[in-house]
Amino acid sequence: MNHRKIHPGRLLPLLLVLAGNALYALSAKLFLLPANLISCGTTGIALAVNRLTGIPLPGFILGFNLAMLALGWWVLGKQFALTTVFSSLFYPAALELLDRWLGDIRVTEDIWLNVIFAGLGLGLSLGMVMRGGASTGGMDIPPLILKKFFRIPVSVSLWAFDFCILLAQMTYHTLEELLYGVLLLIVISATLNKVLLLGASKTEVKIVSPEASRIRDAILARVDRGVTMLHGEGGYLRSSTEVILSIVSNHELPKIQRLARDIDPECFMIVSRVTEVWGRGFSLGKKAGASHPSADC
Repeated sequence: MNHRKIHPGRLLPLLLVLAGNALYALSAKLFLLPANLISCGTTGIALAVNRLTGIPLPGFILGFNLAMLALGWWVLGKQFALTTVFSSLFYPAALELLDRWLGDIRVTEDIWLNVIFAGLGLGLSLGMVMRGGASTGGMDIPPLILKKFFRIPVSVSLWAFDFCILLAQMTYHTLEELLYGVLLLIVISATLNKVLLLGASKTEVKIVSPEASRIRDAILARVDRGVTMLHGEGGYLRSSTEVILSIVSNHELPKIQRLARDIDPECFMIVSRVTEVWGRGFSLGKKAGASHPSADC
């Protein structure tokens, strides 16, 4: 009998989506809901509906997510729906379980601590779900539909929906509470961006020098990092020059700088941050048996 093994590369995204949704529910239960913070997205709509009708949050979120999932399946296709179905079902279930297990627990009465830790938890959990290749469903779907039919950028329509959801909650919140809600969104956005770029950012180095060949050889031999030689021309003297381009990790940058300055103290060096790198030596392993890394960055 043949037994299919689950490839680790497929298991990790599933675990990220699972952990992300669990953390999202936990952050909402421990910090967002007890502090009565204004929220956006599906949770924000659920809070407004709960205030007006008394419908429990997990039940409304489940029903709303299923409706959005059906709409996404119909408009955006089956493949999209399959990537969001897990989050659409697991988050409200996790929230319901935590509500039963933890009851009316309240970690802190300090509004600032609730804003900060709710924002950190929600931003981290959203980043985990997205890095797992899934969507959180719910209010993620209408902006994608608008983008498909009207070419409206997702970020623009998402912020417009969030603003409307904030206004809907203003009927039972003060202006001060609205400001706390805005701060919560800022913390969520900042945390989400950090998580999405975590481990992906690298440093780009460009070096212009008459000793470019010697610097290139030193980088290849002593840093074990690939380089690309660019051919340039001086703007004033119009003399040909060599430009070294290399993508390195952050901790390799000081070594590159020392090597270049030891060889040519007057070299011209440009250092900049890049958010993501794909290719041999980064997203792909180095070629087996190669004495040096690939000549390309």
